[in-house]
Amino acid sequence: MHINLNRLLCKFKKESMRKIVVAITGASGSIYASLLIEKLITIRKQWEMVSIVMTKNARLVWETELENQRYKDFPLEVFETDNFMAPFASGSARYDTMIIVPCSMGTLGRISSGISTDLITRAADVILKERRKLICVVRDTPYNLIHIRNMETITLAGGIICPATPSFYSKPKTIEEVASTVVDRVIDLAGFDLKSFRWSEGGV
Repeated sequence: MHINLNRLLCKFKKESMRKIVVAITGASGSIYASLLIEKLITIRKQWEMVSIVMTKNARLVWETELENQRYKDFPLEVFETDNFMAPFASGSARYDTMIIVPCSMGTLGRISSGISTDLITRAADVILKERRKLICVVRDTPYNLIHIRNMETITLAGGIICPATPSFYSKPKTIEEVASTVVDRVIDLAGFDLKSFRWSEGGV
């Protein structure tokens, strides 16, 4: 039987390419979302699709904190939170990772309770039920007991809670470098290959 190796390799490559949802809520920390999207664009060869869903409050916070509207300029498809026709609203679309950055405590609570009131919470529910990867980059501090229990519930359901807590052993000198210590960790958790500072490796 003749086997077309090139066709098999192309099929394998297509099936192994990643589909990612980046959700941006109205919590403070728009810089994390901005840097994450920029870094994902730099590793374009590692994914097939990156889709963005952004709340109205997220847009307001972004404009307040970053003083720009760059979220309109990213070369990626952006979905409204009421668009349940988005492909990642169903497990059949085979999106394998969802990153909520920053993740508000309200969003976290709705996900942990299984309440799908918008596209973000629906997509998170899909990711969890399909046993795929959900990363919630929470920023609020301090945590109350409700927050902690919601984090526990999502963790037990298979999600990853990644607090937006910077590290400083890389000696960051700018706000962007400080925020990147969180974003690089998120990209690691998502399973992408990105050159970044590694402990005891003397830099990048």
